[in-house]
Amino acid sequence: MLSLNLDTTCRLIDLAKEFHAQEGVSFPDEPDNASGDWARQILASHGGDKTFQEFKSIVDDLEPDQQQELVALVWLGREDYSLGEWQEALAQAADDWTPQTAEYLVGHPLLANYLEKGLELFGHRCNE
Repeated sequence: MLSLNLDTTCRLIDLAKEFHAQEGVSFPDEPDNASGDWARQILASHGGDKTFQEFKSIVDDLEPDQQQELVALVWLGREDYSLGEWQEALAQAADDWTPQTAEYLVGHPLLANYLEKGLELFGHRCNE
């Protein structure tokens, strides 16, 4: 069962679309290092971006368990997990949680698509 607020999730989807549609935002196919902080490195030059700031503010205001659910929803939409493996996805997201959830999420160029697909698997859609 999904407990994330649908309006909040849909707003994050809209912001992700807006952020990733900007001309100056690009992501390499392969990260320069394997340390796991590549998303923060890429986003360092976008820290002053108002869309990113709003996205980060919304994610940072979520409780850690809600942030974890958001990450698990991305993994579900990315097909790393099936709907039947939702509890496993949540457990993995809890194990992997860091305070840099917003940076991790927005570091996925297809974030909006993954979130929309994850929502659809739960029978939800934005703008309905």
